[in-house]
Amino acid sequence: MNEKYENSEDEISDLKHELEHFQKEKERVRAIIGKIGGVPKFRTRLINAIFIIIIAVSVIVSIIGGEQLRLLMIELATVTLSIKIIYLIHCQTRVNHFKFWILSSIEWRINEMSKQIKQLKK
Repeated sequence: MNEKYENSEDEISDLKHELEHFQKEKERVRAIIGKIGGVPKFRTRLINAIFIIIIAVSVIVSIIGGEQLRLLMIELATVTLSIKIIYLIHCQTRVNHFKFWILSSIEWRINEMSKQIKQLKK
């Protein structure tokens, strides 16, 4: 009975150690994601504000300016929206690259663990 109790304490100790290691890894990954763009930065907010202002001004001027400026303002709004879409595609590409990097890293670690388990079995 005493031996079983000691094994349980060892298991609990091991689990606590693994939990602490997991917490450290979680914080490290959170810091990496924060650096990549988890929270909008000032530059991103500024770019979004500029796009919104250009679109709003284009719409207002096209309504107020009459027929002469309407086509020009519609074209300006269309070009602005196209640029914003291209920017969003670029940002999504960066996110996809990061996801690929994370998955590759996980695969590498799993392979390393698999090799270690095979060595322990021998």
